Amino acid sequence: MICENHTRVTEFILLGFTNNLEMQVSLFILFLVIYSVTLLGNFLIITVTSVDPALQTPMYFFLQNLSLLEVCFTLVMVPKMLLDLVSPRKIISFVGCGIQMYFFFFFGSSECFLLSMMAYDRFVAIGNPLRYSVIMNRSLCLWMAVGSWMSGVPVSMLQTAWLMALPFCGPNAIDHFFCDGPPVLKLVTQDRTRYEMQALASTLLFIMFPFSLILVSYTRIIITILRMSSATGRQKAFSTCSSHLIVVSLFYGTASLTYLRPKSNLSPESKKLVSLSYTVITPMLNPIIYSLRNNEVKGAVKRTVTRKVLQKLDVF
Repeated sequence: MICENHTRVTEFILLGFTNNLEMQVSLFILFLVIYSVTLLGNFLIITVTSVDPALQTPMYFFLQNLSLLEVCFTLVMVPKMLLDLVSPRKIISFVGCGIQMYFFFFFGSSECFLLSMMAYDRFVAIGNPLRYSVIMNRSLCLWMAVGSWMSGVPVSMLQTAWLMALPFCGPNAIDHFFCDGPPVLKLVTQDRTRYEMQALASTLLFIMFPFSLILVSYTRIIITILRMSSATGRQKAFSTCSSHLIVVSLFYGTASLTYLRPKSNLSPESKKLVSLSYTVITPMLNPIIYSLRNNEVKGAVKRTVTRKVLQKLDVF
């Protein structure tokens, strides 16, 4: 369909959360604090896993990549969201909307595959501890990380190019706080069935496939742990997986409500809250979960901070 007798949309209006000025100020302060904690926590994880010799293992290499992904993931949406909360014109250009959507899909898909790589790493560590360093060598870890990052390219290109090529000739108000697929799709002025089917197929492939790998890895991990004769060994094995399981549950549990049930009966406000959980809240919680539940990370943070303080004292 061509936009006959109508002008093609050149910009979108992001309706955001509320039009109440006081509420917008309160939300701006809240999200600014959350974003600051997110950046601080993830950059702290990146720093300590880079400089501390005790954390030069595959597990922390993947954790470092996860933190970097979270920084990039939030950078796509949160600064624009904060700007819209204090701006009278919540406008994003058609091209800008496509770019935001592309990188949202890219980093989201990459995180799905990276979480599955982290699950495989834990399976090897628990199932083959004596051969762990041989199997999870530096070359394999690097290729797994690169593969995880690059896995986001196909889905992001396909989803974005197809959706933004559809006709937008009518309303241009997106009832969301960023350019996500489902709310943007509602503005398309033609039958959306084919795209919805393609989007569901892509979701099943690029979200549920890595999730299936995670399920297989943890099923084998649980079987291995239950076969351990030592209660201390079982407890230690469970503790090394608990942080990753919490992160996977938070990310997949909330994202599936949006992308596996695109026509759910949730109100637009409820959908925005669900989106907030995996775009804003989860990236903040990840470094907290990994640091509070991991003595090695806490020890590395203390050593790094102490070293920086002593270096400053030496200067004076």
